[in-house]
Amino acid sequence: MRLSSTAGRSKTALALTGAGGLLLVAGIAGLGPAPASSSSHREAPLIAGLPQYDTTDLYAFRSPERENTVTLIANWIPFEEPGGGPNFYSFATDARYNIKVDNDGDTKPDVTFRWTFKDHYVSGDTFLYATGPVTSLNDENLNYYQTYRLERIANKKTKVLVKNRRVVPSDVGEGSMPDYGELRRAGVTKAGPGDRYRTFAGQAEDPFFLDLRVFDLLYGGDFSEAGDDTLAGFNVNSVALQVPRDALADRGNVEANPIIGIWSTTDRRGVDGKYRQVSRLGMPLVNEVVIPLKDKNRFNASRPSNDTQFLDYVTKPELPKLIEAVYGVDAPAEPRNDLVSVFLTGVEGLNQPEGVTPSEQLRLNMTTPVTEDPSSLGVLGGDTQGFPNGRRLADDVIDIALQVVEGELVGQPNDLGDGVGANDVEFLDVFPYLALPARGSDPAPHSASAPSPREQDGLQGAIDDLLGNGVVPLLLTGAGGGGLLAGAVLMVRNHRRPRLLPAS
Repeated sequence: MRLSSTAGRSKTALALTGAGGLLLVAGIAGLGPAPASSSSHREAPLIAGLPQYDTTDLYAFRSPERENTVTLIANWIPFEEPGGGPNFYSFATDARYNIKVDNDGDTKPDVTFRWTFKDHYVSGDTFLYATGPVTSLNDENLNYYQTYRLERIANKKTKVLVKNRRVVPSDVGEGSMPDYGELRRAGVTKAGPGDRYRTFAGQAEDPFFLDLRVFDLLYGGDFSEAGDDTLAGFNVNSVALQVPRDALADRGNVEANPIIGIWSTTDRRGVDGKYRQVSRLGMPLVNEVVIPLKDKNRFNASRPSNDTQFLDYVTKPELPKLIEAVYGVDAPAEPRNDLVSVFLTGVEGLNQPEGVTPSEQLRLNMTTPVTEDPSSLGVLGGDTQGFPNGRRLADDVIDIALQVVEGELVGQPNDLGDGVGANDVEFLDVFPYLALPARGSDPAPHSASAPSPREQDGLQGAIDDLLGNGVVPLLLTGAGGGGLLAGAVLMVRNHRRPRLLPAS
């Protein structure tokens, strides 16, 4: 089974969520109402200048090939250009990279996994990252490398899971690393008591897929810019950990306490030696498009226990108003009280723990069976193992968020999307699942997903014709790139051209 599944849609399957289904569909919007925005790429003014500390995405899902474990993945350093030498990409050595788990719903971390890193140089007398072909992680030709330490912190006790393991390096290119796949395989190791854990740290292709040109007046104001995976060909630095479920559940009892909440943080050491939190990520898209500029830095430094301070941004989301102004699509009525349950508590009957204290976390029910036929639309597509019940690499959180923010199943059904329905490269079938990074030797790493000039001209011509007939193409669904014209197009009847926010 591949995690890079195609989207399947079955509205009748939403009945599986019972009464929580309606809350679920509405709630995703509050968690991330965005047509397209990186999950956490340069999302706040301060962190935008600190890429080594910037968490880009967080994933948590039941492992398909080891179902008694949960896989946790967190990524840092957005927009890594593959050929960005001579100093390629590394984790910060003055940071603590954390994945935190709340297993009793009280907003406080009960289990924390913490990674710290060290730099190592073979020689300072060369400018090269690799001085010859690197055929193993211990190859002396790898002039610069990092090692990491991984700790599990619970009940005020710290246990070392990994004392000193090599980080898989940046993929400099074919000359320096002729078999990068072998380096990746060597970077996956067993760890913890009884070797029950699997662990990985290193570079990977950015698994998030979307069209970032939303920031140009929502795809140019007429959607002429959509459908290109603008993260294609960029890499990230990743940590991945496969954890036994009983090491996550409250009191180790998975059946009695199956639901966990997960978020990641980055702590940076100051000149006084103290660590301060500078980045935070749970559910995708929150700090990008739910939190306004004035509070973005504050959210990154905040704790889940204080999340009710951001409640008004959920009940009165900005994005539907922008879509209405630009494309003439009516925004759902406010206040969006229907969003509160999922945004702060999880969905009753799916991934809401008993006695939960409201807070923003990525919540996962560890007993939801692994599906043999995954849908990239997750629960919205009838697949209860998918987002927002955790998050898998292939879950299309952009399309899910867009459809629900515009009122799917609350009076305004739609099939909206950003034209990018899957990652540009396939994910792996086994841990750590992440695709290999784009190579530094690739002369055009970002070109594969871009539509050809002919396709672009054809798309623009079709849009111009529709606009001339009074039809506004709201959003295009499909696989992105050349698949746009063949994909389904959702049209919204309108008797005026879209415009930006009306003058006050």
